[in-house]
Amino acid sequence: MRTIEAARQLEDDIMTVESEDALVDILREICSHMGCAWFAISHHVDFLAAPDKGIRLHNYPEGFAHWFDENRLGVSDPVHRFSHRRTSGFRWRDMTLHRPRPQDAEVLARARRHNIADGLTVPVHLPGEAHGSVSFAWTDSGSMPPEALVFAQSLGAFVFEAARRLGDPVSLEDRPQLTDRQIECLMWAARGKSNSVIAQLLDISEETVREHLRNARAAYDAPTRIALAIRALFDSAICFGDVARG
Repeated sequence: MRTIEAARQLEDDIMTVESEDALVDILREICSHMGCAWFAISHHVDFLAAPDKGIRLHNYPEGFAHWFDENRLGVSDPVHRFSHRRTSGFRWRDMTLHRPRPQDAEVLARARRHNIADGLTVPVHLPGEAHGSVSFAWTDSGSMPPEALVFAQSLGAFVFEAARRLGDPVSLEDRPQLTDRQIECLMWAARGKSNSVIAQLLDISEETVREHLRNARAAYDAPTRIALAIRALFDSAICFGDVARG
């Protein structure tokens, strides 16, 4: 398995793929390179409750996938939860959950009963969307090659982005676009500053501050300043560092 060369050969195909079936073929080729059986691309949402709220593409055994959805594990699955605290890929065998839950062992045991013995996951975190991941799994816990993690990491983001593009999600251009002044007012409001204090800090009138925040709330359909701050943080219009610096 020549990791770098193999990944380069696949990258162009992934970035120009034009159908879900073609993406599945690429994922199968990736699995072939790593000697694994299973793949899964997914947002971490409850697909039973909200089937249209994210992307998902996998070839996991039907029985396991059905059990997974019936138990609403999209958000609570231990692999998914561990990935929320990671920016790089990891092997399942290396997971150390900060707060394990009683059902975690049952989830992994159930996977093994369906011949999903071991795997690796590449986290995907995109502001404005639920957490996501790209996973590959083996039927034999000892058959994962040492270079598999690097190989999967080099392709994971490209694969997830291809799935997003094919799934036609809400694009960044379709999200609310705040002006620079609205963002400035919002950042100070998120830090707990009153309109009068914001006006002094920005050397504008208090009424102008109100107008900027009112227009920002309208753009996000946010009824309160708190709701506006939360939605703007989720959308990456502002970041936690902007708020913490106050």
